[in-house]
Amino acid sequence: MTDTAGIEIDYDVPADMRDGVVLRANVYRPKGDGPWPTLLTRTPYGKDDPSQFLASGIDAAHAARTGFMVVIQDTRGRFASEGNWRPFRHEREDGYDTVQWAASLPGSTGRIGMFGGSYCGNTQWMPAIDNPPNLVAIAPLMTWADPFDGLFARGGAVELGLVLPWSIQTGLHQLLRTAGNDLPANAVDNLINEWDCLNQSAYWDLPVSAAEVLRRHGITDLGSLSVLADPAVAEWCTVRDSQRFASVPSLHTGGWYDVFLQGTLDNYIAAHAGGHDASLLVGPWTHERFTDPVGQAMFGLRAARNGVGAHPDGDWSDVQLAWLRTHLGRQPDEPQSRAPVRIFVMGRNEWRDEQSWPPANTVDHAWYLGPDSRLQPTRPTSASKPSRFTYNPADPVPTVGGHTVMWPAYVAGPADQRGIEERNDVLVFTSAPFAEDLEVTGRVRMVLHARSSAPATDWVARLCDVAPDGLSINLCDGILRVTEGANDWRQYEIDLWSTSNVFLRGHRLRVHVTSSSFPRWDRNMNTGQQGDRHHVAAHQEIGRGQANPSHVLLPVVLG
Repeated sequence: MTDTAGIEIDYDVPADMRDGVVLRANVYRPKGDGPWPTLLTRTPYGKDDPSQFLASGIDAAHAARTGFMVVIQDTRGRFASEGNWRPFRHEREDGYDTVQWAASLPGSTGRIGMFGGSYCGNTQWMPAIDNPPNLVAIAPLMTWADPFDGLFARGGAVELGLVLPWSIQTGLHQLLRTAGNDLPANAVDNLINEWDCLNQSAYWDLPVSAAEVLRRHGITDLGSLSVLADPAVAEWCTVRDSQRFASVPSLHTGGWYDVFLQGTLDNYIAAHAGGHDASLLVGPWTHERFTDPVGQAMFGLRAARNGVGAHPDGDWSDVQLAWLRTHLGRQPDEPQSRAPVRIFVMGRNEWRDEQSWPPANTVDHAWYLGPDSRLQPTRPTSASKPSRFTYNPADPVPTVGGHTVMWPAYVAGPADQRGIEERNDVLVFTSAPFAEDLEVTGRVRMVLHARSSAPATDWVARLCDVAPDGLSINLCDGILRVTEGANDWRQYEIDLWSTSNVFLRGHRLRVHVTSSSFPRWDRNMNTGQQGDRHHVAAHQEIGRGQANPSHVLLPVVLG
């Protein structure tokens, strides 16, 4: 036990799981007899790593000084915990067992609240679905609902930009742990070299499903690739359609440029629809950046997640602790006192409370792809030749900003799109400048009438805000993989996820249509055989006339 400034810390406290595997945690307690409400997070990234506090938004020592007991546990097969590392495989059962174990620790009130983000958000949802008796609240930060919508894949395309760096980073510890004294002298150096050259080599390896860089080093992938061979991998971490079974209150935090934005929103919507006490807060953040600059944009000091009291209870960390304190102490039928939804509205750069998500006062407005690269609010009334471009998998459109977690050279978030807008394989449609402000808040969809020369291909659409000086900033985008029949005229709907942005007076709407964003999403080979290295160029046609009116649907806020 370590004594420090009003708290006591026990390291590597063992917890027996139902199958006999021992997991270990650090336990922070206020000095004194207690009992204290107890906060729990379960992480694969190392319970002794101080960056865990930044990622989760809760500093365990600070929380203990304010009257919580805090438990930070290494998940199975990671760092101090026993067992074999398989991402997501045991989080449901281990989470349930750990909640009940933490409730029995000396000094605990027996009322457990869970916190943490990303993977550690999923380690909350998995046990919560089974309702451990002592779990009374969860606060998932930036986590998914459906692993095929942001974690493993998006619109059928592999989230390659995420899976490879994540797997290599976690694989470094896996190498050291599993090989022990038998680890070849150059094994770590070789893996680091793979990381350093990822953008020049591993991202380009074909076929993607072979995961050559991971196979060479014997490390485990996040799941995007192993799920192709074993569909059960997705079941281990799927929250979608199960939120209603988790009867505990939930606080959901997301970012407009987070890789798991839509999952966060979907989890909140489902929990609320299930009749449960749910709250939502969304800021202008990426998965890893929470203060200016976010990408290439400045949202102002009030937009910072921490450090500025932009909310009624202080900054976001204060809000989360206050919410947990209330729910770990209150009676189940005690009403919530604040608006359930709080969002940051970009453009105007201000926080706003809402009674629902999406806001009730929105109406879908269609903006149509018109002639001369125009984006117009009226449906075309005459025939028009299709817009054309050629997509070559050997020269894909590079990923610039967006909802990403990738190799560090790729900066997530809002970014100037003018470079890729100059490419011949990116169609650009732009509205006239607005005479007055237009707010778009909610889920954005692209209805695309399209045909390819190839039997299979991808369609990518993106919404941008164009300033009077020409700066074009991405807001949201999406991809749809067509596996067969792409060479016939068809209507497709592409989910661009959600945003909240005011297009200010003098600004313009802009839509991109293309067929790639690499290396965020793996390249479509245009052959229908993604497991093959062979690829061909595809000649793409986009309809924009009376018979095939491609358009973007924008949730416009009225009044």
